Amino acid sequence: MACNGADVKGDIYEGLLEKNAQDVKSGAGQYFTPRPLIRAMVECVQPQPMKTIADPACGTGGFFLAAYDYLVSHNKLDKEQNKFVKLKTFFGNEIVAGTRRLALMNMFLHNIGDIESDNFISPADALIAASPVTYDYVLANPPFGKKSSQTFTNDEGEQEKDDLTYNRQDFWATTSNKQLNFVQHIRSMLKTTGLAAVVVPDNVLFEGGAGETVRKKLMETTDLHTILRLPTGIFYAQGVKANVIFFDNKPASKDPWTKEVWVYDYRTNIHHTLKKNPLKKEDLLEFVTCYNSSNRHKRKETFDAETNPDGRWRKFTFEEITARDKTSLDITWIKDKSLADLDNLPDPDVIAEEIIENLEAGLESFRAVASLNESKK
Repeated sequence: MACNGADVKGDIYEGLLEKNAQDVKSGAGQYFTPRPLIRAMVECVQPQPMKTIADPACGTGGFFLAAYDYLVSHNKLDKEQNKFVKLKTFFGNEIVAGTRRLALMNMFLHNIGDIESDNFISPADALIAASPVTYDYVLANPPFGKKSSQTFTNDEGEQEKDDLTYNRQDFWATTSNKQLNFVQHIRSMLKTTGLAAVVVPDNVLFEGGAGETVRKKLMETTDLHTILRLPTGIFYAQGVKANVIFFDNKPASKDPWTKEVWVYDYRTNIHHTLKKNPLKKEDLLEFVTCYNSSNRHKRKETFDAETNPDGRWRKFTFEEITARDKTSLDITWIKDKSLADLDNLPDPDVIAEEIIENLEAGLESFRAVASLNESKK
């Protein structure tokens, strides 16, 4: 298939964005989700023509472009459908002005939108208020970092940071945990038939208080059917432990919509590093196959207590999950071989890189605490 000019320019630009994401000093990595992960998420959700796709923290537009590629490669679009893809399919928010400009240019180079109107990516904070419009799909990797905060100038003219809580009537829980707020907001953005795939850090799966409230409500009001546990070493932000949650929105019901949650553990005994062993499309092929988009109700576990205890694909009933402490969705069952078998330890350079990642993640946490204490003085 011949490439047109827009495809080539767009691919070059995407390559530059990825290169920029690797520059630790620029901080651009926090806006960059690994493209193989994005493509796997899009393949599972399978967006259809003439439907809307939103991302409330769209960064450089990676989810939009993967969805666009999927739409044009899996469908023979007619004139009306092509126009809809170009002008009426994608809607996002990006509060960092420079990143928003990168996203708009990225989209334009892929022939999405036009130079006159850049309104489909809003500079507003998505969490401030409920979306006036609901969407067919939400694909997102909201920013990591536990607290939402805002910077203001105090009476002495000094800069201070303050935890930001969003008092939204449509939220189940009021919290300064940014990811829990994004999960609640994303659910509110969906049509009653809408589908979502969202990258979330581990704390969303196990945190008590507001976290437990959000998990319970999410399982009651939507069909939270799939969790993909991700390995460390795939994000440019150091030491991140993350997951993808997949849920389908539903109309109001007195009974919980979630009947069972399928978990794919692509973390235990998996070792990725950004330079020597980055995440590739092939690494997630088994997950995409197990997900079985064509008929989710005909899934088959690869886990078997007797014959395959290391099977990575396993289902848990609603009752099993609600019986867990704090309704935790942070579920593991595969034995960590590095703890039990010294012969199975990864290469020394992989271990060294993981130690560096963990130390840097720890330092980042200390810096956040220090800056918080500094701002309160």
